[in-house]
Amino acid sequence: MSRQPAGVPLAAPPTLAETLQVWLSRIVAAYCLLFGVLYWIRLVGLHDGLTWRFDTMPVYWQAVSASLAVFFPFAAIGLWMLASWGGVVWAICAITETVMFVGFPELFGNRITAVWAHLLVAIIYIALRLVIYFQTKPKT
Repeated sequence: MSRQPAGVPLAAPPTLAETLQVWLSRIVAAYCLLFGVLYWIRLVGLHDGLTWRFDTMPVYWQAVSASLAVFFPFAAIGLWMLASWGGVVWAICAITETVMFVGFPELFGNRITAVWAHLLVAIIYIALRLVIYFQTKPKT
């Protein structure tokens, strides 16, 4: 017996693109949580090295480490809940790391792999959104 009230149409099952977008969001959320934890490890000094504790870091590392240690877990929460703001917070994190590693490699190092990963996620997300848009667009 269905619990659906009489006269109310059933929702269409999610398309493959919608399911893939949910999986992408959840996978990126897990990575965002991991990155947030890694930034917190640097801040509290559990990482080896002379400048890998907040009070011994250069000021430019202090600024971005503190910001990303907060933003990455928030992005993870938003992406996991499939909230629209989760993608926005992730984009802020991705743009911040891209500017860090591409714009200032002499200060932050050259982690081009992280930049390519952010770019790949953005391309896949945009492609899935376009597929979903064209699937749901009314045919005229």
